[in-house]
Amino acid sequence: MPVLTEAEDISDIAFGYMGSKALFAALEFGVFTALGDQTMQAPALADTIGLPVERCRTLMTALTALGLTLSGPDGFSNAPAAQSFLVKGAKYDFGDYLRLQVGRQMYPLMDQIEAALANDLPEGATDSYATWFADPDEARLYSESQHAGSLGPARGLAKRVDLSQAKSLLDVGGGTGAMAMTLCKANPALTATVIDLPNVAALGQSYVSEAGLDDRIAYVAGNALTVPWPEGQDAVLMSYLFSGVPDHFHEGLIARAFDHLAPGGRLLIHDFIVDADLTGPKNTALWQLQHTAFTPEARSLDDGWLANNLDAAGFHDVSVEPLIPGMTKLAMGRKP
Repeated sequence: MPVLTEAEDISDIAFGYMGSKALFAALEFGVFTALGDQTMQAPALADTIGLPVERCRTLMTALTALGLTLSGPDGFSNAPAAQSFLVKGAKYDFGDYLRLQVGRQMYPLMDQIEAALANDLPEGATDSYATWFADPDEARLYSESQHAGSLGPARGLAKRVDLSQAKSLLDVGGGTGAMAMTLCKANPALTATVIDLPNVAALGQSYVSEAGLDDRIAYVAGNALTVPWPEGQDAVLMSYLFSGVPDHFHEGLIARAFDHLAPGGRLLIHDFIVDADLTGPKNTALWQLQHTAFTPEARSLDDGWLANNLDAAGFHDVSVEPLIPGMTKLAMGRKP
């Protein structure tokens, strides 16, 4: 946990939005993909991405100051992280997730944060995922970008959790099925049921069809908090669900998962989960604050509370460990 001592430290926080917008603008104009593995002078790059030369140079100077690009006598090039994660088509590219979901959707919603904290959101404001995703275009934009952002964590989850003996998975609030599809591909005997809101489920079913998994993954279209769940599951997964619903649902979701698991079944909760002493990690804490902007009753979920409540619900072998370092954690428990 950093302890700030200088005025410049405060300025770094206050001016953080400028760096965010520099990144989002670079993604919108395709800067990192245009550079690829080459070095380009500003005029050539400007011509490639369709910007006036001096504005391109201004953007590239900001990106270089942020460490996203490098500048040398031969021009600009991608920094290693940008080359690995922000070039379209790269194996671990999540640029569309940042550009579309974070940049176009979540960033503007942070304007609501003061009103949300004060419980004073105006009528018509986005106050839940259900409200947000009632608009098919918003649901599609969010879900398509989230799909790209979930593939990396899904691969990490598949490596972390042994589901080779499991036959059935219930993915509650599973979005476009990135987690379910990845787990099914890694475990040939596994079938999955994904529950999500209707506009999201329709898109998710198309992803499942494209992957050739129609015979193994089925969707239930509805609010996961209210629709019936299939019983006797070998595993129940809730990824990014707890941070996106009011906190008074959390204990009920844990109890409901316990009731719908078969003996020996496993509960997997993947989310933004801060440390029990509420000191961080920083990005986790900021994500929880952001969720509050459009889900005012969301809570700062911590690993101590979560472990205690899994124990209280009757789960054995409870653990809470990082999944995406500095960002998310994976809580697990087994029904005896």
